[in-house]
Amino acid sequence: MSNTIDALALKKAFIAGANNLDNNKEYINELNVFPVPDGDTGTNMTLTILSAVREVEASPDDMKSIARAMSTGSLRGARGNSGVILSQLLRGFSKKIQDKKIIDVHDIADAFQKAVETAYKAVMKPKEGTILTVAKGVASKARECADADMSLAQFCDEVIEYGDAVLDSTPEMLPVLKEAGVVDSGGQGLMVVIKGAVDCLMGRVTVELSKSTGAVNVKKNTTGAGNDEISTADIKFGYCTEFIINLEKPYGEAEEDDLKSFLESIGDSIVCVSLDDIVKIHVHTNHPGQAFEKGLTLGYLTNMKIDNMRIEHNERVSQSERDESERQEEERQHRKQEIVEPKKKYGFIAVSMGDGLNKLFGELGADYIIEGGQTMNPSTEDMLNAIDKVNAENIFILPNNKNVVLAANQAASLCEGKNIIVIPTANAPQGISAMIAFDSTADVDENKSSIKAAVKNVKSGQVTYSVRDTSIDGKTIKEGDIMGIGDKGLVSVGDDIEQVTFDLIADGVDDDSEVISIYNGADVSQEDADKLAARVEEAYPDVDVQCYYGGQPIYYYIVSVE
Repeated sequence: MSNTIDALALKKAFIAGANNLDNNKEYINELNVFPVPDGDTGTNMTLTILSAVREVEASPDDMKSIARAMSTGSLRGARGNSGVILSQLLRGFSKKIQDKKIIDVHDIADAFQKAVETAYKAVMKPKEGTILTVAKGVASKARECADADMSLAQFCDEVIEYGDAVLDSTPEMLPVLKEAGVVDSGGQGLMVVIKGAVDCLMGRVTVELSKSTGAVNVKKNTTGAGNDEISTADIKFGYCTEFIINLEKPYGEAEEDDLKSFLESIGDSIVCVSLDDIVKIHVHTNHPGQAFEKGLTLGYLTNMKIDNMRIEHNERVSQSERDESERQEEERQHRKQEIVEPKKKYGFIAVSMGDGLNKLFGELGADYIIEGGQTMNPSTEDMLNAIDKVNAENIFILPNNKNVVLAANQAASLCEGKNIIVIPTANAPQGISAMIAFDSTADVDENKSSIKAAVKNVKSGQVTYSVRDTSIDGKTIKEGDIMGIGDKGLVSVGDDIEQVTFDLIADGVDDDSEVISIYNGADVSQEDADKLAARVEEAYPDVDVQCYYGGQPIYYYIVSVE
């Protein structure tokens, strides 16, 4: 085999690496569980790299275009800390190869080193025992092997072996990993990507290039005719329906045949692709609800999308028939609107999860709410879209989750024309305190200072359940136990939600405490929440106790003491 990699080989290797990550994301998610049910590293890294794959597949087969697509696609699609770090690794790697026509082991070593430098710069306080450590180990070994003038095959084998060894050592660097009995999930994800890419380079897997929307290549049927060459009457089935079934029941050949037969009975242009525990569905039908109901017999649905093809067709035809004067008039009106609506001085973007919390942030003055948070981290692209929609000179972003802060910072760095201030709020109570502390009459620096001071004054905690047996902070935890987690770690464990929550609140109350806020989640009745609030009021008569419906998933209660 060749000891060099050309642009086309790199494109295929990158897609193969993404495919391998996609295939193993649930395993990586499980590594991220300590033991809170918020493991999402695999999902975040996968969504990040698939964003890059979409651009790479569509790019010309030259090194500069591919490198740019890897960088920009991952940057805009980055989700969560692990996704942002992965995007920075790809960004650095791309910088070193973009001006090459072919690359060899020396170029790869240089690119790995640049990747590590770029990623470390993006993290304010880098921690060893993470994806960064694994990346640094890979880069170091790559340089050593390149200097030894190894063949590409030997180079890859040596680098992977060393990378795995560094990954295996991460529990010795981070006590939380050792206590949970797992390696670092982000580092595992990185090695999965590298191994997938190497398998492609070595000919162990093949990649067929297509205009795909992700790592799973799905070829959709088309009529072969231009959209404006058919009439609406020719569209037999009016709704383009897409969704993913997350399987909860057995799914073999019989179930697949039954699903396909049903879809054929209600529509056409059917794509039914299964991968591990998901089934991706595409169908043109007049009854989208029937397709959804059939899918629900196998599991729960995500990524649901319905497009009215008749309306879309008419809109495309109408657009094509417009003359130049009409388009110019629209542009003039748009410019006029922009002039009529000047930017206001301040705007707020809040990341929130739960209809109650969403409503509360809106009432406090948030201009735009990005739904997401634990297990559903918004991407850098989501942040940029929100920024674009807020017509303000200075925009405060409240991530309300530690795992969203890096994506927010990355969006801020990419934004032009607006002053973006990211307040690193770790949870909803901190975000709420931030908005309460805001003063519309103060300048930006004054607001930034007062908001950060208010956030710092908030003691917060969350109550959830354990998904595995483990030991944390010297406390033995069984699967199903209720856990009260404070700012500094595990506070209380038990089998009673109310008692665990009460103990968590008690841990945060001191002589200076003035307000206790309780936000009950979607799985807690208002009656139970009111009962808890009454108990807290009785225990702390001099403290103002407030109870709100949060509606958040995963966490029975979110609490704060100020």
